[in-house]
Amino acid sequence: YTFWKRQSPPPNMRVFDAPTRETCTVQRSRTNTPLQALALMNDPTFVEASRKLAELIMTLDSSELSQQVVFAFRRATARRPSSAEVDVLLDVFQVQKRHFTDDETEALKLLSVGGSRRNNELNVAEHAAWTTVASMILCLDETISRR
Repeated sequence: YTFWKRQSPPPNMRVFDAPTRETCTVQRSRTNTPLQALALMNDPTFVEASRKLAELIMTLDSSELSQQVVFAFRRATARRPSSAEVDVLLDVFQVQKRHFTDDETEALKLLSVGGSRRNNELNVAEHAAWTTVASMILCLDETISRR
């Protein structure tokens, strides 16, 4: 929820082509711009959403990585990922986990974005790696666009 000023809608709403609300809009225009991708990857709201999805992934009963990827993917897109998609996301997770294990301050910096507190019981490097994977999933066209 957000406050909407008639002459100045929230910046993220403008980036994603929200109507001005001056007149009734039957169908919104669809665009895909680099600014939208930058907002999805860097805006604190979206980074925090990725972190919270990562927390859900990590608190899943399964410790099998591929099941965790499938869970996150289905949660965001309402479909099962292909095996190629699972492989890509698992590769990204492993690379990011190594990176954040080597640089824990960078992991903590990522996990501190947003207003809510992070779950301190979770492994920092894994949490940051899952946050990156969750961000990738949440940035998919099928996640952000209704068809």
